[in-house]
Amino acid sequence: MSENTDNPESFEPNFPIVTIEDEMRDSYLEYAMSVIVGRALPDVRDGLKPVHRRVLYAMEVLGNDYNKSYKKSARIVGDVIGKYHPHGDT
Repeated sequence: MSENTDNPESFEPNFPIVTIEDEMRDSYLEYAMSVIVGRALPDVRDGLKPVHRRVLYAMEVLGNDYNKSYKKSARIVGDVIGKYHPHGDT
């Protein structure tokens, strides 16, 4: 083997040196923006957020129409969390 691979002193990292503060700030801002765009802002096509779309879909599957009998909102929320929530049972 060559001397360069065996000698740790000659190793030069090829990644940028970043302070933890800068990395946390940049990473958090990227994450926050993705959450805002993906979940917090209504969709342009129908004006609904993903959570509202899931609730309306669950209500349709349950047959919760204006001319049917009343169903408690806890039943609808339970179905949404149990069947359609992206994180499963929480």
